Parts: sequence; structure tokens; C-alpha cells
Amino acid sequence: MGCTTILVGRKASYDGSTIIARNEDSANGEFNPKRFVVIRPQDQPRRYHSMISGLTIDLPDDPLQYTAAPNADPSEGVWGEAGVNEANVAMSATETLTTNERVLGADPLVERVPAHGVEGEDGYEPGVPGGIGEEDFLTIVLPYVRTAREGVRRLGSLLERYGTYEMNGVAFSDVHEIWWMETVGGHHWIARRVPDESYVTMPNQLGIDEFDLDDALGEQEQHMCSADLAGFIADHHLDLAVESTTPFDPRDAFGSHSDSDHVYNTPRAWFMQRFLNPYDEMWDGEEADHRPSSDDIPWARQPERKITIEDVKYVLSSHYQGTPYDPYGRLGTDATRRMLRPIGINRQSELAVIQIRPYRPQSCRTVQWMAFGSNPFNALVAFYANVDSTPEYLAATTTRVTTESLYWENRVIAALCDAHFADTANAVERYQELMGGLSHRLLAATDDQVARLGGTEEYEAADRARKDDEDEDVDPLAPEDVVAATRDAGVREVLRSANQTMADQLRENTDALLNDVLYTVSMDMRNGFNRSDR
Repeated sequence: MGCTTILVGRKASYDGSTIIARNEDSANGEFNPKRFVVIRPQDQPRRYHSMISGLTIDLPDDPLQYTAAPNADPSEGVWGEAGVNEANVAMSATETLTTNERVLGADPLVERVPAHGVEGEDGYEPGVPGGIGEEDFLTIVLPYVRTAREGVRRLGSLLERYGTYEMNGVAFSDVHEIWWMETVGGHHWIARRVPDESYVTMPNQLGIDEFDLDDALGEQEQHMCSADLAGFIADHHLDLAVESTTPFDPRDAFGSHSDSDHVYNTPRAWFMQRFLNPYDEMWDGEEADHRPSSDDIPWARQPERKITIEDVKYVLSSHYQGTPYDPYGRLGTDATRRMLRPIGINRQSELAVIQIRPYRPQSCRTVQWMAFGSNPFNALVAFYANVDSTPEYLAATTTRVTTESLYWENRVIAALCDAHFADTANAVERYQELMGGLSHRLLAATDDQVARLGGTEEYEAADRARKDDEDEDVDPLAPEDVVAATRDAGVREVLRSANQTMADQLRENTDALLNDVLYTVSMDMRNGFNRSDR
């Protein structure tokens, strides 16, 4: 399943927030309707059953409330994908990764084995459950962690116990840190803290390109891993470094460098970094430092300027604008325009951009920006995460095609615009800019409303402490106290009302875009005739 991730450290973002973002793309030939919902503690399962692997897991009895973006069709499993819990910890799961035969031989994936024969008859062999995977991760991890590091450790322990049937990358964030975690074979994993001053690009490949095993197996300041990873690497000859002094490179050891990567994966990292660091190196031509097929594009990089929410939306909507590879462009040839897999692809399910803002109180600190459908044709819209319910326009998606649902309305708009890209581009751009501006204005107005309710002392104290020492992770509340600070019923009602206002404006403007696009496309139908014959 293809996805694209970008992670933005707090000193690389425009406002000091940690930002994690990922496109959820469905498998080839599939389209998965999505919802944006809140899972309350009473609705969280205490015994979880995975549809894909057949595995049943008992869960703790003290879950936190959290947001999620699950499938509209529950028969295929939950697929919660992206959310934030009451402790203001965010999770994005997962980015499907590639690996190689050496890893799969050393630690095979834990796949479900179906039953053989008929129970009660001779020769019957019962089925064996598989491991955990993307369908499960958010549901069995996010409600039980109070920091990003705790998220890594909980998922790591589950992987070591149950294994996984696929290679995956998972992001965790809180107001201080972002951690990126990658599975290695069936039971092993690595995780690295995203440098505060950097951003990370992930295009469906195992990405971490430098890893400190001593730190991961010791102090764990910037790295974590499964406990036996060093022996696993040595026993199976996975370290490919020529010199012993070279830092360990997980991308070489655990990842892939196939021909298909150069069309499907690496070009996406190339374009994102080309946009965010246009002057650091040469990106085009025979003398380019990195090309779409380069295997050494950095995992983490310091941007040339601070990164905004709009930058994140732009790169995750990309179709290689301004290059010979743009399927909607005029550069290059017919062959080059269809050569590379776009970031903004037709089978996008949803985009979640989770922004945790250090300058706001815990009660309204986290914003989950959401978009449904194909990113070149949708708008990214802000919603507060600390609410008890989400607007029906986003929450009530079903498998039935209807413009009463944001997911389906965006799908229809994208299908109409694709064949008439030039004729509809202005209308789409106006819609995207309008919704972005409305989002920022509504956030500012609602933040002010929350401040007038009082109870902002804890965030003001944190702000003063950060100004005293910007390099310190300072927060006046311990993780266990954050939840209490987010459970102000009055604030939650203000945020719920703001979300509903945002959804109402989103629906009105999405309806208007559909109207404009439908008119433009209808006027260009082949059976049209310009004589006034009504």
C-alpha cells in the first residue's frame, strides 16, 4: 500500500510546532472511503481482533480518548491510520516499507496460516494467526501512551511479542519530539528521533540512513531498537559497511535499491527535498547532485526556510510540477510524463497533518488538519483534536457514493478535474486557498475564545520557560497531568463548535467547487452544440 510521509521538527516548522503528516493511499485498483472520528474510552475494545491476521489481543482497561481516520467499511478492519490522544500524543501508522531477501531470510514476516482440512477429521491442522500490521497499530497503541517515546516502546514490545506480516514505518509525536520507527523483518525494529531543526521525507522505502546502535542499546537519547538487534545484524551479516568506522546504515542493511524503487519511491523524496531545499544543490540536468533515481537522498535534512502547513500540503499533493515528469504538464514527452509515480495520486484515501503547538494550552494544543481524496484537487482543513465528536460531513462516510460526504464529494471533483486539468485548475486553487485562509482565521478566533475562558496559566508558564532556554524540553505539567488539563468540558464544547463551523464552511465551498467544475466540464462535452436551441 503506497503512502508518503513528511515529518517536521519543531525548530524547522514555522511556529515551533512538531508536525507529522502522511498521505494514506490505497492499494492499486482499490479506493477506500474514510471517516474522521473520535474514539471514546467506552467505545475502545478491551479485546481486539485483527481481521487480516486473525490475531486476538487483550488490551489495557484504561484507554485514553483519541481521534482516528478509520475505513468506512468495518468489514475490512479498523485501519485507524492517524490520530491524537488526550495526552496530546500523535501517531501516524503506517508507511509501507520495502526490504530485501537477506532480512526476510533472517527474520521472516509473521503471516497467517489458514486451517487445513475439516475440524474433527483426520489430518486437520488448525490455523495459526499472523502478526500485527497497519490495520491494528493505531488502535492497540495510541490510547495507551503519554509521550512519543512511550509510543515507540509500546509498539516495539508488541512487535517483539506478536511479530508483523509487513514492513512498516510509524511516526509518533508530542510537543517536544518526533520519533520515526521502522520494522525490520518479522520481529525487529529501529527508531530514531527526528532532529529538531530538520524535516524527514519517506516514500515507501526503509529510510533511516544512519543509526547509532550504542545509543539505541544504551542511553536511548536519539535512537531505540529491539533489544537483540546488534546480535541479529552480526549473526546474519547484514552490515554492508566497507570500513568499521563507518556509521551503521539501516537503509543499506535492511532496505532495498531495486529498479522499481527508482520509479515508485525515490522520485518522491527527490521532489520534496527539491522543493524545500531548492538552492542547496543542483537538482536537474546531467550535473545534478541527486536525481529521481538516486539511492542516497538524505533521510533528514535542514530546510532552507521554516516549513509551513501549506508547504506540507503542497509536497504531499505533488505531481512533479515544473519537471518533465508532470502528467498534467507540457514539459518533456508523453513517456516522461507517465514515467514516475506521483505523490498526489488518484487513489489517495486521506491526508492527516497533525500539528502540536507549544504556545497553546493543553486543552487546544493539537490541530489535526484533514483532507480526503486525491490531494491535487482537495483542500487541507483544520480541526481541533481535543473534542468528543467530529462533524458528520467527515464522520458519517459510508460505502455509498453521495455528495453528502466530504470523501465522496472530493472523489467526484477529482475525477471531473483530472481530464480537464487546465480548465479547472483556477477554481481548485481558489478553493484550496480559501479553505486554508478560513482554517487559520478560525484557529486564531477559537484560540482567543479559549483564552477568555481562563485556565491558560500553565501554557503561559511553559512559554516563559522556553524563552529562558529554547533548547530545553520544558513543560510545567508531567505527562500524567496533561490528560486532566485536556478534559475541560467547556473548552471541548468550544472546540467542537469551532469544528462544526469549519465543516459547514467546508461543505458550502466544496459544493460551490463541484458546481463550478461540473459546469466547466459539461460545457466541454463532445455532444455539445453552440446554437441557441433551448
